[in-house]
Parts: sequence; C-alpha cells; structure tokens
Amino acid sequence: MADEALSAGAVARRLGVAVTTLRTWHQRYGLGPSEHIPGHHRRYTPADLARLEIMRRLTAEGVSPAEAARWARQAPDPVTPDVIVHTRIRPSARDGGGSIPVGRAGPAARGLARAAMRLDAAAISETIAHTVAASGVVAAWEGLLRPVLAGIGERHAATGALIEVEHLVSRCVSEALAAASRAKVPTGPARILLSCADEEQHTLPLEALAAALAETGVSYRMLGARVPVAALVEAVTRTGPAAVVLWSHTRATADPTQLSAVLAAPRRPLLVLAAGPGWRADTLPAGVVRPVDLAEAVSLSVAVRDSLDQSTEA
Repeated sequence: MADEALSAGAVARRLGVAVTTLRTWHQRYGLGPSEHIPGHHRRYTPADLARLEIMRRLTAEGVSPAEAARWARQAPDPVTPDVIVHTRIRPSARDGGGSIPVGRAGPAARGLARAAMRLDAAAISETIAHTVAASGVVAAWEGLLRPVLAGIGERHAATGALIEVEHLVSRCVSEALAAASRAKVPTGPARILLSCADEEQHTLPLEALAAALAETGVSYRMLGARVPVAALVEAVTRTGPAAVVLWSHTRATADPTQLSAVLAAPRRPLLVLAAGPGWRADTLPAGVVRPVDLAEAVSLSVAVRDSLDQSTEA
C-alpha cells in the first residue's frame, strides 16, 4: 500500500473508526486528506493514514484529541507510527494491552476488531453495513464477522475478559443482519425452517443464514434460540418445510435424537441440515447433511427450494 491513496470510507474501515470521526479530525485538527486531483474528492495518502493511526491509538489510550493531534502532526516519520506510539504510550488498562486476533483476515476485519476493543458501536455498525452492501452477506460473514467473533471468543477463553465486547459486537452484528434481511423481502411460501437445537443460545450464524437466504430471494421461517424438540417437530408438521436447518454451536446441544425426530415427522422435509460445529459427522442419522460453511448451507437451501418449486409447477 506504499503508493495507495484511499477514500475516507477505506481509511475508516482500516482504522476501525466512523467516517464522521475522520471528518471531525479533519475539520478540528487538520488531519485530513492531502492528495488533491482537480475534479475529484481529496484522498488520503499513506502519510495521512499513518498520522491518523497515531491519532486513533492515542485517543484510545485516553489522550485528549487536541493533544493526540499535536503528536500526530509532529511525528518525524509518519509512515512508521508504531515506534512513536509504543515508545510514549503504555498499553491501555481498559483492554489489557491486548487485541482481538483475526488470523489472516483483511484490513476491514482488523479495523472492526479495533473498533470492538474501543466499544465504538458506530464504527462497528458502519463497517459491517458497508461490507454487507459491498460484498454480500456470505462474504461479509466469512471474511469479516466470523474472524472477529472467533477472535473475541479466543481472547475470552484465554483471559476471561471481553464479555462486554462480545455483547456489543453481537448486538451490532444481529442488527446489521436483520437490516440485510429486511432489505430484500423474498416472495413465495417459506420453504426453509431455521432453528437452534434445544438449549442452544448462539443464534448469530443462523441469523447470517437467514440474511443470506433473503438476499438470494429464498423465503424462510426463523424459530430462533433454544427450541425444544417437541416444538420443532410441531413446527415442521404444521408448516411442511422443504428443508430444516438445525444449528448447534457446541457438543452439549448437539443431540442427534433431535434430527431423528425431524426425520420422523409426519411431513418429513426433503432435506435436513445439521449446521454448526457442535455436530459430529459420525453421529448424524442417515439422510442428514452437514454443510461445511454458510455458502454451502445457502446453496443446498436454494437447490431444495428450486426442486420443490419445479415439482409443484409440473
């Protein structure tokens, strides 16, 4: 990125801040884009981005914005801000001096992780909404949301911290997925039934599937968290879905008898999907499919919907 000039939106995603924050830093403290081409919006150079990184780090550590801006403007080598910041500022007591690991995920995920550590709901929501709009639900889930959520879980398992971060990010993700679902309302009967296993409370992956199905034009019913097997079978019997997706996040909730009960329902669905890491492939009843990821779950759901629609037309 040595010679790359970036838009305000791209810089905001890399830093994990809201675009409105960048505008404030520009208007109040002169930390704005310096590249100007007549007839085009100003863009941020690598040196601009480095100064803004100093600004972001310092304000996150509790330094006043005016003082942080002074440090950023006076930085002798703005292309290498890490040396300047780490020699003057101790790691924040608020986040334990750590960060959320996101593996090989890209700049947007790293920016989202930084925004999460700051509990910056506006930046979190803005980053998610932009990525969903630009890349679609499946790509946003796999490349942005899942790495950050997994990183939060990993950090919590190691330290016992970040419960407040997990709650805030989960709420923002849920709101963004609900908005994506509402953006395109599918037509036709609800062919897919989405449900969590009995006592399973992790619903975000199922909400991602719902949003992805809506984006593809597939109607669905969402039962949500902690659905007792009797209630699930009753819903299958009453609605006759083409496919049932049963989500389990942990082994504790992945009881294969729930799947067997769905298969034995009076109006047995054409397809039963055991989704989530809780299920073990060697324990699944015959006739149950375990999708490897969100994209495959969407593809299988679309296929069974299309198959049923074609047989109805015939």
